[in-house]
Order: sequence, then C-alpha cells, then structure tokens
Amino acid sequence: MAGSADHLVMGVDIGTTAVKVLVLDPKTGQYVQARSREHQLYSERPGWAEESPEDWIAGMVEAVAELKDQVDLARVRAIGVSGMVPALLLLDQEHRVLRRSIQQSDGRTGEEVAEIGQRFSPSAIFDQTGSWPNQQHILPRLLWLRRHEPAIWDRISQVVGSYDYIRGWMTGQFGVEENWAIESGLFAWKSGQWMNDLLCEFEIPKAWFSAPIAPVTLAGTLQSEPAALLGVPAGIAVVGGSADHVASALAVGIDRPGDLLIKFGGAGDILYCTDRPEFHQKLYFDRHDLADLFLLNGCMAASGSLVRWLLDRIGAKESDLGELDRQAATVAPGSDGIVVLPYFLGEKTPLFDPGARGVVFGLMLHHQNAHLFRAVLESVIYGFAHHIEVLEEAGHSIGRILATNGGARSQIWRQIAADVLGRPVQAFPDHPGSALGVAMVAGMGAGLLSPEQAIELGAAGMVTHVPDPAAHAVYREGYRLYRELYERTKPLLELSHHMSEKGGAAR
Repeated sequence: MAGSADHLVMGVDIGTTAVKVLVLDPKTGQYVQARSREHQLYSERPGWAEESPEDWIAGMVEAVAELKDQVDLARVRAIGVSGMVPALLLLDQEHRVLRRSIQQSDGRTGEEVAEIGQRFSPSAIFDQTGSWPNQQHILPRLLWLRRHEPAIWDRISQVVGSYDYIRGWMTGQFGVEENWAIESGLFAWKSGQWMNDLLCEFEIPKAWFSAPIAPVTLAGTLQSEPAALLGVPAGIAVVGGSADHVASALAVGIDRPGDLLIKFGGAGDILYCTDRPEFHQKLYFDRHDLADLFLLNGCMAASGSLVRWLLDRIGAKESDLGELDRQAATVAPGSDGIVVLPYFLGEKTPLFDPGARGVVFGLMLHHQNAHLFRAVLESVIYGFAHHIEVLEEAGHSIGRILATNGGARSQIWRQIAADVLGRPVQAFPDHPGSALGVAMVAGMGAGLLSPEQAIELGAAGMVTHVPDPAAHAVYREGYRLYRELYERTKPLLELSHHMSEKGGAAR
C-alpha cells in the first residue's frame, strides 16, 4: 500500500552512543531529514556499561527540535523506536525509572551466570530460548541487582528495555517488544511464554514481564505531553518498534537467506538471514521485522565504543577521525605487528566470556597513534571473521556481505573489512541505519508502506569494496594470531579479572 503524499513517519533509534531521529516520506521512499544527539555511556567500574534514560529523552527532544525548521512535523502520522537489546530498565508502580539502565554490553555478571548454570540446566535454557546463559541475559543482571542493590530491588514493578521505555513514555503503555523478549534469555519463543520454571527457581516475579509486542503492531497512541515536547501531533500511531540490529537488517534490504550484515556501531553486530528458525550455541537468535524470516546474530561488546575509547586516550576528538583514517592508510595491513583483542567490556558472541579483557599485543617504541588506530579497526573485523567462521562451520553459506552504521563511513575500515574477510563488501557509508529501519516499521504498522516497498528502499547509496589479495594474505596470518592470542592469554585474563574485582572491593 502506497503512503499518502501528505504523510510522514518518524524513526527514533536509542543507540549505544547517540539518539538518532529520522523522518521518512513513505510515498517517495526518501528520508527527509535526520538528526542525532550523543549521550554518555557510563563505565565506572570494570565491565560496567550503563546509560541514563533521561539522556535518551533529552537527546530525542533536542534532535526533533532541530528538524522543526526543515520538516513539517504536523505531517507525521506514526512513530517507531528501536534500541539496544536487551538493555535492562527497572520501573516502579508509577512507571518511574529506578536507576540507570544496565546495557546489553555490561559484563559485571560472571558469578551470576555461573550460578544459573549450577542451579538450572543450561541446555534446557538453550532449547527453549535459543541461547546459553550469558552476561547479556536479563536474569543474571537481576540476580546481581538483588544481591548488590536490595533497596532498588524492593521497588521493582516492571522490567523493560531501552526502546520499550521510550515507547511507554510516549504512549503510557509499557511493555516489551518480542525480540527484547527473545534475547532476554527468559522467553520460550516457540511457546510464546515466559519461562515460569526458570523464574520460579530464582524467585523472580513473572508479573514483571508483560506479553511481548510484535514490531509492526499498534502499541498505542502518542499522548499529549510527549507530543508537545516533540512538536508532533498527539494521537498518532506508535508501533511496537524494533531491536536496533534487526531494524538495520530491514533498512539495508536484508531479505535473502545467506545475506550477512556487519554493523559498525558502538557494539559490533553480525546478522545472518535464514528462512527457518535455527539456534546456535555461539550465537543469538531473532525474528526479522519481516514475516517468515529469521536472523542468527552475534554481538561484540565493544566496536565503535572501542574507537571512542582510543580517541579519549590519545587526546583526539570525533572531528579528528578523518585525519586518523588518512594516517592509518599509510600503515601497512597488519599494523606493523600490533594485534588488539577488542574485549574491553568482556565479550559476548562467540566467546560468551565476561572475563575476557582487552589486549594490545606487539607494541614497540616506534609505533605511533596511526598504528594503534589501524590495529583497533582491524581487531573489530577479526571479530566479524570469527563469527563468519562459526557460521560456516555450522554449514551456513555466506551470500552478500553488507555493512552499515557509523563506522561504515570510514573508507579505510570498509576496505579493511573486505581485505580481512576476503570477500566483496557492499557498504552504506551514509546510511542512517536503525532509525530508517524502524521508520519503515512504523510505516508498515500504520499501513503507509508495504514490506516490498520497504525492502526496495534499502539499496540507495551502496558502494562496493573488493578485497586486495596481498592484504588478505597478511590478514590470514593476523587472524590466526588474533585467535591464538586469546587462547594463550585466557588463563592470565581470568587472573586479571579476579584481581580487578578484588581491587574494586578494597576501594
């Protein structure tokens, strides 16, 4: 169904490092304008990753305000919100936020993950949810909260995710979207029920979890107070929304079994499209925003956030990235012997190791910032290569490789991806990513855009990078070193993890 020429839809993405707001014209298939506002990721103790929901709302309001002079916001007819999964927000009985969110990349719950494995069959959890107990799951974070923040625990009335909270703030109706539920580790997706036996074992109230909402489902209407803050009409449709990585897959036209998307975001996401539901012990599982498609996916805890960390350490700013790219291009593939393990927040897939730590290996006095910068970029792509290896070992054929999100603006990072992976990479350097995808979800939910039209929108602005055979040969050696470095240092990394925990306790 084609959209009315008078109607617009809005997509809001609650990203790891910024809120992005985008307005899409479903009739022409063009996004009209997009704005973003950065927010802080709090990592005040080793492995911690938290954010402030107040920052998300403030950033969204500021980004929309910038659009008012460019777009007639009175034409907006539907809004969708995407975000990281599964971020954890705790609400009291009045739907007030009890503390900062605990992000999906948080790595504080190693003891709780081990406890779950001792008290409940990990294979039973995998069989029902599609993933083994790990630091990303909601249950270990809840157990940590009960142990360390009992005053907060006693006030919990509902558990939601990042984009779920923003949707609830808009509509007054609080719940969770279905991929948040699937990735929570508490939802048996085949039966469509929360795992009551698991909740009972750990004395977690089932009442905290609402029935999941499908992405294109009408979740409510925009209430007058948030409408006034945003400057859009009250009463317009607000849809269920989307996990950010799933929205990204829709936004670039991922709709064929074998399609693979690599996302250069604050975290590093890898999504593989299938036409049948499959579980893998080293990966996550999601439903596509399109019916009858599924996604095997991985998530590296630190990607773009690792680049930001390095910028802070060398005294550089976001505006210096272009110059750093140019300097890194003068460094040969392999970064003159430096190999980085990017596990600066522990690691999720495919290692599921909250005790993993970042390593910079091979440093010498002659190395410069450019060597370090390039080595960090290479480390993220080595992580993507690890995921592709896991997929191929499971018998999955890799078709198209597409790349998106903020890091895909970097020409050298895109070329490194092609060279490391040894395959052409079709990248979208100016693609708005998840915000566009969830705007499409809003358009479909409001009946202004068909699924076929949504897929057609995804191919604009694509550039292709072809691997250089000589560089790929260097990176084959670099990748072997990358994998071996983790295995050989893992016992020492575990000691480092315990030492940092003891040091924190001593403070």
